[in-house]
Amino acid sequence: MKFQIREYKESDQPSVLLVWERSVSATHHFLSRKDFDAIKNIVAQIPFAKLNVHCLIVENKIAGFISVIERKIEMLFLAPEYIGKGLGKELLQFALRKLGACQVDVNEQNEQAVQFYKKSGFVVSERSAKDDLGFDYPLLKLRLQQTEK
Repeated sequence: MKFQIREYKESDQPSVLLVWERSVSATHHFLSRKDFDAIKNIVAQIPFAKLNVHCLIVENKIAGFISVIERKIEMLFLAPEYIGKGLGKELLQFALRKLGACQVDVNEQNEQAVQFYKKSGFVVSERSAKDDLGFDYPLLKLRLQQTEK
């Protein structure tokens, strides 16, 4: 599948938000509707331009995106129709090679994502009972196996 990865532009925000919403709806079945709506409202306020976001473009539309801050992957989301086609791996490899990423936090209940990162060489370094927003969704902190603390 032909794709390109490019830096985020302000005009990408509606597409990025739609990809986030569709991706989370397809992969985060453990979220309550109330929590999903609350998180969606928080995400809508995110200043993506300040978060080192890169967009994955397929057929001239945003199919996914990744954000890396201080070597940590803060977000990696794909539109559901692109999940399982190797594009998440492409975004991850871009983040590792070009952006120096070596850490990521993942919802423990998102088993598909946990396996994706473990298969890519990440190991669990920590676990917290709540996510970064204070919701009761356990979070696994992962780091590349060969990376020193």
